Amino acid sequence: MYPWLWFWAPQIHLPFSGSVAQEIAPDTDWFFDSIRPEAGNGDLEKKIVEVASYGRQLGLITEVLLALADGETVDRETAAQSLERLKQIQREVEDLKRTNTSRTADAAIKLLRKLRDSDRLELDRVLAVFDAETRGVALSRLEAQIGHGPEGKS
Repeated sequence: MYPWLWFWAPQIHLPFSGSVAQEIAPDTDWFFDSIRPEAGNGDLEKKIVEVASYGRQLGLITEVLLALADGETVDRETAAQSLERLKQIQREVEDLKRTNTSRTADAAIKLLRKLRDSDRLELDRVLAVFDAETRGVALSRLEAQIGHGPEGKS
């Protein structure tokens, strides 16, 4: 039972006497969690920033641009080095994108095989929808190029 004056009883917590469970690992994903899913691929963006941060990329672009614009703000040697580094970054990013695309295609094939094994009718439906959408996009592009589509009508 509670003593008569239990609500006046002091609660003293000496160090390490209470709950000391604490998350001490830093949360480093705050930036990439803020990228909207429809804006791009967050995992790919994270890998690209590991190649060169946004600030570093902008710094290199600025050096090259200023050298081209006036030639006085940044010397030619620095601009040439920055341009070469930008080309290297671009190659690395393209490699990352190719790898990501290949992994995505492999995952799609794996999922389609799983769907085929579990429900052949649903696989046929998915393929029919995809085929119709793909043909529709191709037809729209063709009509726009020759000027007979909705974009080409006056």
